[in-house]
Amino acid sequence: MEGTETMKKILLIATGGTIAFQITENGLSPAVTSAELLTFVPELHSLCQIDTVQLFNLDSTDICQTHWLRIAATVRDRYEAYDGFVITHGTDTMAYTAAALSYLIQNSGKPVVLTGSQQSIYSRDTDACRNLLCAFRYAVSDVAWGVHVVFDGKVILGTRARKVRTKSFNAFASIDYPETAVFSDMRLIPFLPVPQLPPVRFYDKMENSVFVLHLIPGMDAGIFTYLKLHYRALLIESFGVGGVPSYGGGAFLEAVRDWTSCGKLMVFTTQVPHEGSDLGVYAVGSEAKRTEGVVETGNMTPEAAVTKLMWAMAQTGDRREAERLFLTPVCCDIF
Repeated sequence: MEGTETMKKILLIATGGTIAFQITENGLSPAVTSAELLTFVPELHSLCQIDTVQLFNLDSTDICQTHWLRIAATVRDRYEAYDGFVITHGTDTMAYTAAALSYLIQNSGKPVVLTGSQQSIYSRDTDACRNLLCAFRYAVSDVAWGVHVVFDGKVILGTRARKVRTKSFNAFASIDYPETAVFSDMRLIPFLPVPQLPPVRFYDKMENSVFVLHLIPGMDAGIFTYLKLHYRALLIESFGVGGVPSYGGGAFLEAVRDWTSCGKLMVFTTQVPHEGSDLGVYAVGSEAKRTEGVVETGNMTPEAAVTKLMWAMAQTGDRREAERLFLTPVCCDIF
């Protein structure tokens, strides 16, 4: 009828997680399908037209690069047919998936929204229904764009999201960057404007041979000899603003130089949750910072750093080009 506003079309992509858990003979396991999820929130059908796809049904502990690529390919193949996408996902690795999708689906003017819950949608006091409703409300709004996590009333950029609580409903935070928007009494309040974006670009490769090394006091530098045989790139979670130990006669610094002399890339980040790395502050980091083939993450989240490194290494065999890609800001991941 003339004057009637056309409802937006949203694709629900279900991947499992706690939101889809049911009690089975082997304990809690994801079993609820995408279509079944919708029956718990009937008001969704008054918001938009919804199609569903059950991509897989996994505990998010089992989700990795192969699954990120499948999710991105699903969005790519259906991108023109839908106004937005909602992905239900387990919380444990949701930040990794959100970051990975931010690199695999760049400059998207359409929303790609991840959500889930801390309790099953079958639980009496679950947060699942509210999170699912908020995810769809954001996806159909005029301020929605790009990859975001919507959880406990917060709308968080995929490159800035991190799980900070294991059990509470307010499980996710935006690290060192404002939330895009929040929900207050189910009313969406945007904080940041929709950016001007170039055309969307999809990628279909992630590099597996990336290792994350969490430094601990007293660690032996000999670990680098083993890692060098198996990995192309190394992300070091260092102490404070960053650096390598100077004990052992400078063995750590020598290992850093040996690693990069082979054409491999080494990236430094910090174990500290906020404010990022700055290798040049202390002597233990300044020598490493001056080594060719060493870069640092600045204030990137660990999840963004490792998935961006996987993405950058997959795009090129040249270390310098991989460095350039890694240090080029994508969706406010580094600044």
